[in-house]
Order: sequence, then C-alpha cells, then structure tokens
Amino acid sequence: MGNTDAFDLSGRVALITGAAGGIGRAVARALGARGAALALVDVRGPELADAAAELSETGAKVWSDVVDITDEAAVEGLLDRATDALGTVNVLVNNAAIGTHTAPEELELAVWQRIIEVDLTGGFLMARAVARRLIAAGGPGAVVNLSSIAGSTALGRGNFAYSVAKGGVNQLTRELAIEWASLGIRVNAIQPCQVNTPLFRTLVDTPGPDGPQLLARMVRGIPLGRLAEPEDIANAVLFLASDAASMITGAILPVDGGNLSLNAGGTLR
Repeated sequence: MGNTDAFDLSGRVALITGAAGGIGRAVARALGARGAALALVDVRGPELADAAAELSETGAKVWSDVVDITDEAAVEGLLDRATDALGTVNVLVNNAAIGTHTAPEELELAVWQRIIEVDLTGGFLMARAVARRLIAAGGPGAVVNLSSIAGSTALGRGNFAYSVAKGGVNQLTRELAIEWASLGIRVNAIQPCQVNTPLFRTLVDTPGPDGPQLLARMVRGIPLGRLAEPEDIANAVLFLASDAASMITGAILPVDGGNLSLNAGGTLR
C-alpha cells in the first residue's frame, strides 16, 4: 500500500529564498521535517551558513548558496547548481523581501527600485527559472509566494513601496497560476499579518513608548489577538506546497488572524 500522507514531501526538492531569516528558517524546518531536500538561498552568508548547519542537524538533506535573486544570470546559475546538487527543484518558496518605513514624498528612487527588484522582480526570476526546468523535466511543481496583508490593504507608516510590491506579488501569483496550470505547476501566495520574527522585534522593542504602542495597535487589528508566529506561516506553506493542496492554484491565502476581514470601523464582541 502506497504512502497516503498528503503532506509527505519525500523525494521533492524545496528551494527557499530568504532562508536565513525567521520565516525562511521555519519554512525550511517544516518542509524538511516532511522529507523534502532543502536548497537554502539568501544574500547574508554567515546567517545562511548558520541556518544550514541548524537544519542539517535535524537530519534533513541541506544545500545552500549565497545569491542575489535580482541578478538574472545569478538566478539561472543558482538553479543549475541546485539541480546538480539535489535534483530538479519542484517546490519554490519565494520568501525573500525587504522594505522601508519612508514617507512616499521622501522616498528615493533608488530605494523604491531596490524594493521592487527584491520583492517582486526577484520572485518572478526565481519562479521563471524553476518553471523552465520543471517544464523540461516534464514534472509537476508548486510555487508559494510570500505576500502580505499590505498587498491588499494600506498600512501607512511609510510602508508605501513594500505594499505596492506585495500587491504586485498577488497579481504575479494569479497570472502565473493561470499561465502554468496546464503544465502542472501550481502557484499560490500567503498573506501574513505581522509575524513575530527577530527582525520584527527590532521594530517594536525600541526604547520609549513608540514600540509598545505600535505593537498594541497592530494586535488590536488582529481579531485572534496575537501576532503570527513563523511556524504559523510555515504550516500554511507546507499545505500549499503539498499534495493536500493539489486542487488549489491562484489562491491568495491570508494567515492573518482575521485582519483582512476586520473593517476599520468594526469592533470585536
């Protein structure tokens, strides 16, 4: 009798960008625990080496590479090396992203361009490179893009460029899902609310009242009453990457504790 676990990823190769960060590591742990071989990618070499060492200790098969995903040639080379090391990548998690907290009228063009490059163009380049190889290999695959609640609603507070990029990620997801559906490549996205990562804590754990007040304001907008944890995001990625979601493509899944459902003028019971 064959394996009936729809979440089993044995024999699959999962490539995760931004793998050195809190969400990226959690995603890698979740996919590795279900049997996927892991290709970890980030621009931060020392942090990536630490993540690779941590994940190798779990028993997962791990390979890593330091690559700027906005460099077209570097992305193609990355996929060639990952394929040589682990086999055809059939799960891509586009997690790498950057942002700024700068008012639109003060935002420099170079900063705008870099955020769009990393958060949107980089995801396209990675998805295209993976899809080309999947098509050549004749195999199905899954792409999971990390969007944000900022892709559907405005956050203010200088999140302008990040929010616009994430709105683009949502439409990138829909278009690629339709373009590649007949090829067996599913493309979905996740929209997290604020996630309790080390990077996020640097924003809210600031001296004085600003950090705690900002954190309280964010949590008031999340009906379930807490921040998301990296594992919450990782579990949703595992679902969309696995055969449990084999009939799902083009979906933008909120993992936001009800944030997007809460009207700005609404109140909880």
